[in-house]
Amino acid sequence: MTQNQDQDVETSSSAVNKQKKNVDDWLPITSSRNAKWWYSTFHNVTAMVGAGVLSLPYAMSEMGWYMHEMVPGKRFDRYHELGQHAFGEKLGLWVVVPQQLIVDVGTDIVYMVTGGKSLQKIHELVCPDCKPIKLTFFILIFASVHFVLSHLPNFNSMSAISLAAAVMSLSYSTIAWGASLVKGIHEDVTYTARGKTPSARTLNFFTALGDIAFAFAGHNVVLEIQATIPSTPEKPSKGPMWKGVIFAYVVVAACYFPVAWVGFYIFGNSVEDNILLSLEKPTWLIVMANAFVLIHVIGSYQIYAMPVFDMIETFLVKKMNFEPTTTLRFVTRNIYVAFTMFIGITFPFFGGLLGFFGGFALAPTTYYLPCIIWLVVYKPRKFSLSWWTNWICIVLGVLLMILAPIGGLRTIIISAKNYSFYS
Repeated sequence: MTQNQDQDVETSSSAVNKQKKNVDDWLPITSSRNAKWWYSTFHNVTAMVGAGVLSLPYAMSEMGWYMHEMVPGKRFDRYHELGQHAFGEKLGLWVVVPQQLIVDVGTDIVYMVTGGKSLQKIHELVCPDCKPIKLTFFILIFASVHFVLSHLPNFNSMSAISLAAAVMSLSYSTIAWGASLVKGIHEDVTYTARGKTPSARTLNFFTALGDIAFAFAGHNVVLEIQATIPSTPEKPSKGPMWKGVIFAYVVVAACYFPVAWVGFYIFGNSVEDNILLSLEKPTWLIVMANAFVLIHVIGSYQIYAMPVFDMIETFLVKKMNFEPTTTLRFVTRNIYVAFTMFIGITFPFFGGLLGFFGGFALAPTTYYLPCIIWLVVYKPRKFSLSWWTNWICIVLGVLLMILAPIGGLRTIIISAKNYSFYS
């Protein structure tokens, strides 16, 4: 090869690398790597402590691995990249991407319903004598916020929103169990399992498993969150990420356990699928709690939407050769928000949606797929503690994926019997 040919190859390679860097700098997951360790704390809290925590008392009445840099010198910025490393380029995509999309889109649909119901509850409490307004209109109002916020370019650009959401999650969780304690034990409280027949109680138990699974859903976006943290061989991102996760789990525990135990203790099996609906007084406090929920799910929606935006924009720019422009981002993100809004308006069944998506979608990506990847990549000795731990998680996760959607689908069907579309 001549010297001129060598120069041409080098120039061509440099141009390709520059183009790839420009695209990566435009895509939401890889465009900013300036996050601090505390960013991962409130991103993880915002992702994990969501609408699911409010269903934990109801679930009681019905009954991670962090592998961003598991290969030295290589960063897995997206969940599917880890899957591709473990299962191969094509199979990895087909194993991870559909499941992650179901989780992210399903969670955003649930949050559309949650945001709309919180607005509706605030309206009913503040103006009890006013004419009732359809839930459809409240979901439309909630969605209008996301037609604006969805155009934030990346995770770090929404750090203030995520911080506010994390603070709100701790606040409304505290109000939920604190107000329940002040209210005192419900008259004629009973702690028997919800359901009049053995079969109903069994199916309700399956739904409860899905509710609990949904409540611990934040692992689905953990790689994308860690991708925003700077990393070098001397200071890998897993250090600050681990610190952020520890603090996040402290907050998660402070939110989850008191709400679940106190809520069920006070209301028993008469508790609503959203505990705030069981609380009516003091009015100002319950209004405040629902406002906190509203702020929190605004942030949570964006946390789960960002990986979807990244997938869509990566496909359009890298595979379909679209130009990475503001117009492309404006169109794709507005279509996504409109889609989740439409599905949320059409099927606003909070409890059933939690159970269904919690089992069908969240169980694979949160509970057993990471364990399968761990076994494939690290290949621990057969029958060792690591081998047994991962296989137990895989078996339990598969059972959860099979059983929880059965209960969730039944709850949706029962709710739909007396439901009029767009009412």
